[in-house]
Amino acid sequence: MKSPIEVFSDWAISGKDDGMRKNHFKPVMKMIELFEDKYKNPYIIDAGCGNGWLVRHLDENKKCKKIIGVDGSKSMITKAKNIDPKNNYICSELDLWKPDYKADVVMSMEVMYYFKKPEKIIKHIFNNWIKKNGVFIMGIDFYLENKKCHDWKEKTGVDTMELFSSAIWIKFFEKSGFKNVNKYFFNEGQEWKGTLVVEGFKF
Repeated sequence: MKSPIEVFSDWAISGKDDGMRKNHFKPVMKMIELFEDKYKNPYIIDAGCGNGWLVRHLDENKKCKKIIGVDGSKSMITKAKNIDPKNNYICSELDLWKPDYKADVVMSMEVMYYFKKPEKIIKHIFNNWIKKNGVFIMGIDFYLENKKCHDWKEKTGVDTMELFSSAIWIKFFEKSGFKNVNKYFFNEGQEWKGTLVVEGFKF
């Protein structure tokens, strides 16, 4: 078993990361719809940006005035910078990094359950990343109600994957200080519960 950063660094080297955009595109576009009418030219942070595909999409489609991609994998960040030297990519452990300026929107896709105590990183994001009236929007496919995913830890060989219900994720947001916390299930299929998306606002 390897740490999440080790596994995703291997993906960046092997090219397996190229599937991230394909696999996550539809639910992430729905996540963007949640905030695009609420914020005009927002400053956005992509938490766990991988190879930077979402940063590039937001920039190319002029969905924001500024965006930063942050990831703990050096290989992923190197790849993102090689593909896209224009935008800002930072290699750092998410639970240690603090932006110079707080963001209007923080997005995170398929990242939060790789922390042994995700409630701590959510609280860190609330305290240090998001400005007043900002929003954190998290998307995950690995959660209790989505039974199709329950064997992913063994399949991927990742040593840390925390399986919680959607109700527990809501509690993590609320205990961190987020208000008006909502959940959605996007891109559902016949045996697929869909991507669980949780949004919470900082007032």
